[in-house]
Amino acid sequence: MKKTILKQYARLIAAEGGKVQKGQDVIIRASVEQPEFVRMVAEECYRCGARRVTVDWEYQPLSKLHLKACSLATLSQVPPWELARLEYQVDQLPVRIYLESDDPDGLRGINQTKNTKASQARYKVIKPYRDAMENKYQWCIAAVPGAAWAKKVFPGESRARAVEKLWEKILYTSRVSEGNDPVEAWEAHNRDLAARCAHLNGLQLASLEYRSSNGTDLRVGLIPDALFMGGSEQVLGRDVFFNPNIPTEEVFTSPQKGAAEGIVYSSKPLSYRGELIENFSVRFENGRAVEVHAEKGEALLREMLAMDEGAAYLGECALVPFESPVNQSGVLFYNTLFDENAACHLALGHGFTNVLRNFEQYTLQECYEKGINESMIHVDFMIGTRDLSITGVTRDGSRVPVFENGTWAF
Repeated sequence: MKKTILKQYARLIAAEGGKVQKGQDVIIRASVEQPEFVRMVAEECYRCGARRVTVDWEYQPLSKLHLKACSLATLSQVPPWELARLEYQVDQLPVRIYLESDDPDGLRGINQTKNTKASQARYKVIKPYRDAMENKYQWCIAAVPGAAWAKKVFPGESRARAVEKLWEKILYTSRVSEGNDPVEAWEAHNRDLAARCAHLNGLQLASLEYRSSNGTDLRVGLIPDALFMGGSEQVLGRDVFFNPNIPTEEVFTSPQKGAAEGIVYSSKPLSYRGELIENFSVRFENGRAVEVHAEKGEALLREMLAMDEGAAYLGECALVPFESPVNQSGVLFYNTLFDENAACHLALGHGFTNVLRNFEQYTLQECYEKGINESMIHVDFMIGTRDLSITGVTRDGSRVPVFENGTWAF
């Protein structure tokens, strides 16, 4: 891939995704496979005025080794140096940039129960720090092709050609192309998403009804004070807007906890903790997932739903037209960042407090009391199909088409 194009992508991630400001610290998390592109992103962060850029290097095979070799007690610990680092992040609120490139099947075979118990133990310690930072800093998730991931997406190609083709798809879906200013393209895209949010918020919807020929028949209640959001987000108390996901095609909200009834069928595989869950369904009663089935990965799906009390409830309803650039790419990415932007999706677990109108006036506990779900996980899974219909029911009982034949009805 041409370096000029990659530099454009790096600039988009730093300037529009993370919206790095003068004097801010930046933390980049990336695989050791990606040193050259990480250098480009760091350089663009400095051009934006970053004070210091730190890189957290990761290597999936090494993570797998740790999970196998370390005891549960060791994996469950949050050592003092990590606590000090969290305290620094609460104090300095650095920009966080995550560059995904892992193999979707890279952790296959690990002891997922051991991994779950360790994560639950660590979460209890880390949660207060996460709560203290919520909505107060910029972050961005983007992607770089890893060799194993590329071969998963393009199994018939050589390794080098698979990586090149995955680069092409990532850049296309991220609105990066030669002779085009990606920052300007994203500003226009954000305006379109904002207009759709404004339309939906003007309808005063009380619930959404999903139906598809694959068997999906689901009703989800909405929080009266919750808004639909999409595209850029604002840092709490500051006039800074950033794009947390590159790419993104979704308009989303967090539904009312305890107000989901019916069954929904997945339309794409879900990559969770380095393994794939495929062809699955989830049935809800009183908002809670009470029955699941999967052709592949059912045990892992059940493990996910048992992470904590909120893991079996919905945290997000996201609307994505079936003709989105990600879906038009014709590729199944086996990566949630992309596949969630190919079709409508739901998320199990934690909801978004910032969808509440005037959320800054509430404590976190008050946001949860209003109906935002609380959990240690937030896992998106895709449900959009070519014939998906979504009907909105307004507070006065009127029925309004939101989606018809897998795309916007307005």
